[in-house]
Amino acid sequence: MTVKIPVPWKRTVLTSGRQRAQKWGAMPLPIHNVRRKPGLEPRRNAAAAISEELRESPQLATEKIGLGAVPRAVVALGMVSFFMDISSEIIHSLLPAFLVTALGVSALSVGVIEGIAEATASISKVLSGAISDWIGKRKPLVLLGYGLAALTKPLFPLAGNAGVVLLARFVDRIGKGIRGAPRDALVADVTPPELRGSAFGLRQSMDTVGAFVGPLLAMLLMAASSDNFRLVFWVAVIPAAAAVLVVIYGVQEPAVPHGDERRRFPIQRAELVQLNTEFWWLVGVATILTLARFSEAFLLLAAERAGMALALIPGVLVTMNIVYAASAYPFGRRSDRMSRRTLLLIGVGILIAADIVLATAGTVWQVVMGAAIWGLHMGATQGLLSALVVGTAPAHLRGTAFGFYSLITGAALLAASVVAGWLWTAFGPAATFMAGALFAGLALIGIVLRASPEGEGASASNRN
Repeated sequence: MTVKIPVPWKRTVLTSGRQRAQKWGAMPLPIHNVRRKPGLEPRRNAAAAISEELRESPQLATEKIGLGAVPRAVVALGMVSFFMDISSEIIHSLLPAFLVTALGVSALSVGVIEGIAEATASISKVLSGAISDWIGKRKPLVLLGYGLAALTKPLFPLAGNAGVVLLARFVDRIGKGIRGAPRDALVADVTPPELRGSAFGLRQSMDTVGAFVGPLLAMLLMAASSDNFRLVFWVAVIPAAAAVLVVIYGVQEPAVPHGDERRRFPIQRAELVQLNTEFWWLVGVATILTLARFSEAFLLLAAERAGMALALIPGVLVTMNIVYAASAYPFGRRSDRMSRRTLLLIGVGILIAADIVLATAGTVWQVVMGAAIWGLHMGATQGLLSALVVGTAPAHLRGTAFGFYSLITGAALLAASVVAGWLWTAFGPAATFMAGALFAGLALIGIVLRASPEGEGASASNRN
């Protein structure tokens, strides 16, 4: 015997009657499945039902794929990124000046501190992603990562020497590495395949808003406090604490089928072979693309060389991040409706245009325009690449896949920045940005020559 229950767009009490059943459609279920014990499993079933409904009704998918359809956990994770980025950027935008002026640290020591911090983050990303797959849980590692970052914030205003700052940055970056891969895997876990582009785009957009709000707040607070570094650093503790609270109370993790089964640790040959050639091809393309997109510090150098006033140079990054934040979600939503491979080609083409504008820039406004186009490229590709990673990795290895992806592209970014610095010193900014355009062209060729990966968009069959 079967009964019919409506498949709601959001979680609701199933008492809506005939009209609601006609609106949403109905699906037959065995009578013994109607009553369920309360728990986390229905949330997973709801996501699966939404996914099935969208596949069966293309018209409904076109109407409903929007901001309101993104799972609450994704919005909550976006808010977490927003608050933590505000806190981190308030401190990081002032930290070099604080080290040199308040603590008397040399520029070399600043570079060593930053290098150790970023290297630590890259290594911890792989381990945390693999552990989240091994234990079948993402939220504990997400909470641990953001919690460690929040605990380091009071160390900055309390620091009396460079050693304390090094410790704080070291632990902060460990926290960043721990949370990154499990967080992205959790976004994929709670989101139906047809909405993953929108979900990753929204989270990336909210993250980037925090990235430019933080420096702006730092400037305002420094002006209001007569350049009191320590007071401003204490203010940064507040949004960090807010981020941890949102993780605790706002992020809910879906139940994992067969959660009691014994799992093998993912970082071993028998497991890693399941990351197929499509995944490694994507990592290769993303690595070449990262070589084309070196550190954004070179945008600041281009502005300085074009004659921009020193006080206004940070505005170049603000411009880039505003465009990045404004475009990430619309591009993510578009990737749910069209071929993601085609959209990636468009994004790489935008980077080539940005490099050409910056290579030929002779005025401040050309640099600003190049930075804005650079931000448009970031908005078009960063969330999209995350969605493609999900589409090429097995569900039980998502955390591991994100970990390796982040490690390899992070190493490529370091190498790209070193090469760009050498080119800038030896040949000037034009050669630096034209080399970036060349690497982007190689990535473009790789995308064209390779057959499209899984995860092409809403019309493709994505891995659940």
